[in-house]
Amino acid sequence: MSRPAIAVVAFDGISPFHLSVPCVVFGEAHPGLPIHDFKVCAAESGPIRTTAGFSLELKHDLSALGEADTIIVPSWRDPAERPPEAMLKALSSAQRRGARVVGLCLGAYVLAEAGLLDGRRATTHWAYARDFARRYPAICVDADVLYVEDGNLLTSAGTAAGIDCCLHMVRQQYGAELANGVARRLVVPPHRQGGQAQFIEQPIPTTARNSRLSELLDWVRANLGQPHTVDSLAVCAVMSHRTFTRQFRQLMGMTVGEWLQSERLAQTQRLLESSDHSVEAISALVGFGSPESLRLHFRRAFGVSPTAWRKAFRG
Repeated sequence: MSRPAIAVVAFDGISPFHLSVPCVVFGEAHPGLPIHDFKVCAAESGPIRTTAGFSLELKHDLSALGEADTIIVPSWRDPAERPPEAMLKALSSAQRRGARVVGLCLGAYVLAEAGLLDGRRATTHWAYARDFARRYPAICVDADVLYVEDGNLLTSAGTAAGIDCCLHMVRQQYGAELANGVARRLVVPPHRQGGQAQFIEQPIPTTARNSRLSELLDWVRANLGQPHTVDSLAVCAVMSHRTFTRQFRQLMGMTVGEWLQSERLAQTQRLLESSDHSVEAISALVGFGSPESLRLHFRRAFGVSPTAWRKAFRG
């Protein structure tokens, strides 16, 4: 059985951080995760200079994209500059033959210039979303999310959202437990849904109260089957309803209800993949109340039934 082939496109003037995101997720060995046929490919001839002042000598060029199952463009050096035609043609050809093409952060501009996103949903770094929408009116731009998947195309918001997007791909391919294992090794949150807000305007400072709120969320995660309301959680946090809802949104980037549903769906995925519990039992364990409610929310979120999800990961 051949190994999954992943190609990352590097270009002159690339940010080492953006390049490192797919490299650390797919290019390094992680316990339980299959080894990928991983290649970093130069989009241009000669040494690839980075924004940090050092250069890279790469063994592979754009021809490697012709055999890749997944191609990742980790960013782009200048939204106003059209990428090289050879790069755009290679991406278009790969997408037509069925390869997944991913644009992290400003890499969405590259996919847009290649014409891959016309008529599709996409996102990019929040600071460039207005410019992106103006330049590419045929694209449905969602500036309020971490990443967007539309068919075999994926785009993400900036910086750390690229890690979320890559972990999403690991989760799809290999399941929640392996994705969470990779996240733990990287010391990042194990799972943030793509629809989570990408820009939190005013993070809460680290205080005793913030620590208390974090401890409360850990307790809720361990007790999802119990009924939880904003009022009951505010009482546990020793806050007023108004203060709790405001600080929760500032910390998590979503409402209490949205967070609870996200956590319940994530736990449902884990139980479907790793336990023999029936859908009925899982609905009670995670707090959906009824199997019908679980099935409805699960299909809305992931496009498949809980049973189909379990079969996909467990056979």
